[in-house]
Amino acid sequence: MLFQVYGSGAAFQILGWILVFCGLILTNEIGRRTKVGGICIFMVLPICLTVYFLVVAISAAAGAAWALNNPTYVHMNSWFHYAKLYAADIGCVGFMMIKYKWGIGKKHWFRAWPFVIVGINILIAVCSDFESAIRGSLAFAETGTRWWKSSEGVWLYGGWWNWANGIAGLINILCMTGWWGVYSSKDKTDMVWPDMTFWFILAYDVWNFEYTYLNLPTHAWYCGLALLLAPTFAATFWNKGGWIQNRANTLAIWCMFAQVFPMFQDYSRFSVLPSLYQNAGTMTALDMTHINSVKDFVNTGITADPRMQGFIAVLSVAINVIAISVIIKRAKAQGKNPYKNEIFVGTKDFEEAMARTDQADVTQARAGN
Repeated sequence: MLFQVYGSGAAFQILGWILVFCGLILTNEIGRRTKVGGICIFMVLPICLTVYFLVVAISAAAGAAWALNNPTYVHMNSWFHYAKLYAADIGCVGFMMIKYKWGIGKKHWFRAWPFVIVGINILIAVCSDFESAIRGSLAFAETGTRWWKSSEGVWLYGGWWNWANGIAGLINILCMTGWWGVYSSKDKTDMVWPDMTFWFILAYDVWNFEYTYLNLPTHAWYCGLALLLAPTFAATFWNKGGWIQNRANTLAIWCMFAQVFPMFQDYSRFSVLPSLYQNAGTMTALDMTHINSVKDFVNTGITADPRMQGFIAVLSVAINVIAISVIIKRAKAQGKNPYKNEIFVGTKDFEEAMARTDQADVTQARAGN
């Protein structure tokens, strides 16, 4: 099994997953369907949260007890969490600029923004995978085990699976095609990227799930499984061509929620551990953060079961290799540069997405304007 979802707590763990999955879909719909909804969720709310974060930080620095015990300050105070939140939100705002033609969103060169921001985020994750592989090797040489504690306070088990998934991530960047083929939908509810078909989405989802499973294992039930399936579900059934917008929106929404309510996934009845942590008993993700040495961690009786980590890593590489192979084959057959041109023209996914686009915007984009 991927996760330890069984026993008396399974009902709450499954309920938590359903609530997150449905909540992400609902808030994404609010954010994408109306300009007011998007502005409120991706502009006004982040500004309000920024004020909240600053008040907590300043109060904590002044020694205020309420701030020193604030869950955000105690559990989510590292630069990584804030960087991820604001990077995701910047992506959302950029997509809105393209969709609504705000400012530089009108410029042809800015149509490549989705590729740039997604590529940067993938590269950050790849570096994290490679770091874990190296740290795991160093830990093994020093302690005889691959356990190491990340800057987030999470005990990770670094190995060859991290190298494999990192390589899959690099391939995944090359699976994004038609960089400038990004358009507004007819009804202005979506930014549509028709050439981003199921080949990329499947390859990305498997790669990114493995990334969370390896590097954010105590959160992967939610930030891996639920957070990835929510945008894919929407893109499959009603938002054709809008997957990347769905993905950015749901990621930003989840990051904001997790930053304010970390207890939901760290130390509540909704918390879920992956199969990696065998014999953890009643220990929670929060309990593990209080252990500071490999010796003490091993002495808890927890043992590593990295079999699923290895299996998904192999799957991640295989799917991404297949996806890039399909792209190379189509590009060669059409005699096109797959990054400057759309190469999935004529496929079901592409044509369904194109049917939703604003044709005036398509004409303008293809004219280089």
